[in-house]
Amino acid sequence: MGRFRRGAAVAFGTALALTLAACSGDSGGGSDAGPTGAGAAGAAPVAASGGAHDLRGACPATVVVQTDWFAESEYGFLYNLLGPDAKVDTRKKRITGSLVSGGKDTGVNIEVRFGGPAIGYQQVSAQMYVDKSINLGIVSTDEAIQNSASQPTRAVFAPFEVAPMMIMWDKAEHPNFTTLVDIGQTDTKVLYYETDAYMQYLLGAGILRRGQVDGSYDGSPSRWVAEDGKVAEAGFATSEPYIYKNELGDGHSYDVNLQLVNDTGYPVYGQALSVRTGDEAKLAPCLTKLVPIVQRSQVDFLAHPQTANGLIIRAVKADAASVWNYSPGLAAYAVQTMKNRALVSNGSNTTIGDMEQSRVNRMIQILTPIYAGQKKPVRSGLTPANLFTNQYIDTSIGLK
Repeated sequence: MGRFRRGAAVAFGTALALTLAACSGDSGGGSDAGPTGAGAAGAAPVAASGGAHDLRGACPATVVVQTDWFAESEYGFLYNLLGPDAKVDTRKKRITGSLVSGGKDTGVNIEVRFGGPAIGYQQVSAQMYVDKSINLGIVSTDEAIQNSASQPTRAVFAPFEVAPMMIMWDKAEHPNFTTLVDIGQTDTKVLYYETDAYMQYLLGAGILRRGQVDGSYDGSPSRWVAEDGKVAEAGFATSEPYIYKNELGDGHSYDVNLQLVNDTGYPVYGQALSVRTGDEAKLAPCLTKLVPIVQRSQVDFLAHPQTANGLIIRAVKADAASVWNYSPGLAAYAVQTMKNRALVSNGSNTTIGDMEQSRVNRMIQILTPIYAGQKKPVRSGLTPANLFTNQYIDTSIGLK
């Protein structure tokens, strides 16, 4: 999952990444930043409830979720599940606390683990097969397709209806650009992460030209600033536009326009909550109860993001040694962008978090020849049913 923040971390060197990865796997006690959720001062978990909110017996005592980056608002639905007793372990790079739903304790805990440098920049699906204590991970459709033969995962909830991946350009420098097709008709360089599969699609579709794309991008804004916005750049609609306008420092500020990669015909489901395929049957009783709770959490987070965003910001600040930072302004921008661009929505029905077979099938059609060309063949006979299921989704839960 390439983004500005990843590049900032890379710039601090491989040694840091290895150190953080080692910390993540440490079995000893980590430094504890203490409770960070709502009512953190002297906070205690609320009493466990019964009924649909009671996960005891169905779920593990601690539900472990692996994300692909530090704490951020894109995953507010996960941090919204943490109760007021949430604690940040800055050494192991994770947050643990009571798993709550609508303010009610479910009787189990949730542990949200950071990704990126904390796991040596591994893909989440790979980390899930290295560390079997992980129950759920954040895996985009293209990653699931890529690893379908050797590290298969199956999505059970899609937090994004539209993935926030985008390519942006400076409005002042390129006032005539409105889409990526416009960029492709010029010599403008497009910076991207070499591992981003969507770029091969954009080249194959003739939207961009091979001679103008540059896969050496490491996420740092340095080249953009050095060329004063003459280049176009990959990123996320929920972050870089705000960062480049407000947080570059040294008097640098750029007002950008962008096109979502989704809108070019690449209908990926970004960062879907997924299980190891072989473990789904064992987790099915948990997923039946947990997935609707996650759906409600996404709805609640979009309506009232303040508590979860506050936890995210405090969790990032707790780790003074981290290269990551997250401002209140960026957190608020991310949520507003999810709403304004309908990145989080019910899609074509009234249900949040479900996935469409036609979209996943289209991704298989796009990526199978691309990965074959990269000598990463996908699972033989791969179908959408191998990659996702809606069976745990409560169709009555959606944004109003």
